[in-house]
Amino acid sequence: MKDKKAPDDTEDNSKEAEIFNEEKKQENLEKELHENRDKYLRSLAELENTRKRMQKERQDMTKFAVDSIITDFIDPLDSLEKALGFKDQMSEEVRNWAMGFEMILSQFKDVLTQHGVKPFDAEGCQFDPHLHEAVEVVETEEHKEGTILEVFVRGYKSGDRTLRAARVKVAKPPKKESPEDEKNQENTNTKEKESQDG
Repeated sequence: MKDKKAPDDTEDNSKEAEIFNEEKKQENLEKELHENRDKYLRSLAELENTRKRMQKERQDMTKFAVDSIITDFIDPLDSLEKALGFKDQMSEEVRNWAMGFEMILSQFKDVLTQHGVKPFDAEGCQFDPHLHEAVEVVETEEHKEGTILEVFVRGYKSGDRTLRAARVKVAKPPKKESPEDEKNQENTNTKEKESQDG
């Protein structure tokens, strides 16, 4: 005689299999939901980072444009300041005009300061190629090598950025003559003396 299963056992097994399949589907859906949620959060974070980066780039571009325009105004302002330095040699009427121009120059300097643009001192400092442009070099033993002796044109900075390098005169040690140079100099002097005597 064959062993027959009761109909209830088959129904129980099919219900268990169905429940198992449903639980498996639910696990898969929850896993997919979790993965999609992570992707969504990463996308949001990436979007926020992109927004901040673009905002910073925009600010930097604006600052660079403003600095560029301000740099174009620095030379004429320096020229105006130099011209006003001679006001004591002017007539009384011209001095009155000069006083008005000094007020305008002061307003321009205030605008530069408001935008973070400041002149920097260079005289007596060590030469720095990022801040200074050497237009003259003087041999001297009185000053350390690389010391700035004179400023011809003042330099300007905006924050850490150099807008215009200061044009300066720099000290360097005198060239020491070698014994050969001294001998050549003596020979030249002797020849000159002989040509004068002869």
